[in-house]
Amino acid sequence: MCKKCWVCLCVFAFILSLSGGEPITTSSASIAVAYGTVNALPLIDHHLGADPFALTYNGRVYITFSTDDKEYNSNGTIKRNSFANLNKISVISSADMDWVTMTSCIPAAGADGLGTPKGIAKWAGASWAPSAAAKKINGNGKDKEFLVNGGGGGGKGVADSPILPWTDPIGKQKALPSTPLMSGVVWLFDPAVFVDDDGTGYSPILGGVPPISNALQGQWTPPKTGVVWLLGPDMTSVEGSASTPDAPFMFEDSGMHKYNGKYYYSGGINFGGSIPADKPPGEIGYMTSSSPMDSFSYRGHFLKNPGAFFGGGGNNHHAVFNFKNEPYVVYHTQTVSSLLYGAGKGYRSPHINKLVHNPDGSLQEVAANFAGVKGLSNLNPYHRVEAETFAWNGRWLTEASSAGGGPVNTFHVTNIQNEDWVAVGNAAFGSRGASVGKAFVAFASGGTIAVRLGSNTGRFVFALNVPSSGSNIRWTEITVAISGAAGVHNVFKVFTVTGTAATFVFDFWQFTDAVIGGR
Repeated sequence: MCKKCWVCLCVFAFILSLSGGEPITTSSASIAVAYGTVNALPLIDHHLGADPFALTYNGRVYITFSTDDKEYNSNGTIKRNSFANLNKISVISSADMDWVTMTSCIPAAGADGLGTPKGIAKWAGASWAPSAAAKKINGNGKDKEFLVNGGGGGGKGVADSPILPWTDPIGKQKALPSTPLMSGVVWLFDPAVFVDDDGTGYSPILGGVPPISNALQGQWTPPKTGVVWLLGPDMTSVEGSASTPDAPFMFEDSGMHKYNGKYYYSGGINFGGSIPADKPPGEIGYMTSSSPMDSFSYRGHFLKNPGAFFGGGGNNHHAVFNFKNEPYVVYHTQTVSSLLYGAGKGYRSPHINKLVHNPDGSLQEVAANFAGVKGLSNLNPYHRVEAETFAWNGRWLTEASSAGGGPVNTFHVTNIQNEDWVAVGNAAFGSRGASVGKAFVAFASGGTIAVRLGSNTGRFVFALNVPSSGSNIRWTEITVAISGAAGVHNVFKVFTVTGTAATFVFDFWQFTDAVIGGR
């Protein structure tokens, strides 16, 4: 498929390990040159992200992940990832699995001296592995995100929608090692959240082997360091006792999903101990049951360590979700980090592939690849399209936007340099084609946006001449009459910058139908 246009948004509810950070300004590199514009993966290539989770909400899928920001040595070189900068949460979303929009991020961790002063969870110094769920509470739609403070505890945030800022209603960690319901869990990280068909919420949490050092084989084999909570109607309280699925060799990254009435409890298999062949180290294993709380039986494994497909090794992290009646798995791997910074740096990027359930309820091994998944529909170019919506890009940044009229917490594209480009896949212009193209920009010294079809050097359709505005915050809408854009195409916007130090920011674009004058 063509790489998806997603939307990076503020996450709305969460269980996570938090650490603070400023709202993200992403850096860009032309990964598309290496991986090709026929591939969909990685989901984003100008920004790093680890421990993805997925939520479907009002016809869109939202993928949350920890911001795996780079760390630097004193001489400016990039050092190996120590996870010290996992203190913010990003979200990308899509309505059709074929295209990504960067819209916002969450300064999650706000502990003094550890996170950012703007971090919402003031008790947290890290934001690892966020998960999210949507549920109506007292008749009102609420989005819940769960997060963990490194390996030391977890909390929750709430918002009214995926694109609105969230708050920390509890103001403290919900789960601590001293919490009775966490008995036996060594590392309190990687919590997941699952809402059943009847609206009941559950939270599986998994981590570690007791003791961490000098564990005996019997402790590696059934570590019993995972629990499942039954959440109350408010998705904050816990009802009854936690269950402890007897997950063999499970280590981290708990997850739960449901398919055809069967519950699946999954997690990362440990790297230690004498592990039998049916429980390969570093892969994602799973158990099934007719109940979300107990009677789980081990069935096998379905996602190899990403290093087996892409190189780079590292840990494994996944989330399974169903979108428009199709199951998928999202996971992370070190593709972008390895290409840009060399092997061994350990920074992660989100990927996604289809997941297949066999008739007997078992799971097929995921064939992880760069192709990704097939899009479900085309992009409508006659509606406003945010500039930060992309399938591929060739070097640019995004930042919080000062332009009005767009989605809440929108981003815009910035730091545009000569010959930079951004592209979307499968834009459907119809048989009549477009008559007008427009863009909303601010430009310090002028330039052009050339629209090409098929590639950044493909068939030229038109160019928008961008006048100097004298400021990168003085917005101008520019339009031009066009012809020759009919049918379905990959659309590339290629930028030319006048001068040597121009500042160019780009907020949205839109076409007008050749006959009916827009939609």
